[in-house]
Amino acid sequence: MLSDPLFIIAAIACLGVLFVLILGIGSFGKGGENSAKRSNKLMRYRIYAQAVAVALIILFVFLRRMGGQ
Repeated sequence: MLSDPLFIIAAIACLGVLFVLILGIGSFGKGGENSAKRSNKLMRYRIYAQAVAVALIILFVFLRRMGGQ
């Protein structure tokens, strides 16, 4: 399972979501109008990244069940 390329890509996507989330929370904590705008933009990117990560996880599970591995 750990050598499966789709698993590795899904894991990297999850780490990307975590990275964007941390950046957004950090920006939100600074305060100010510019920080709020940046935080909102980063949270929007997090939602997109999270959708990609969930789709990859679902694809991974679907292919594993179909392949029987």
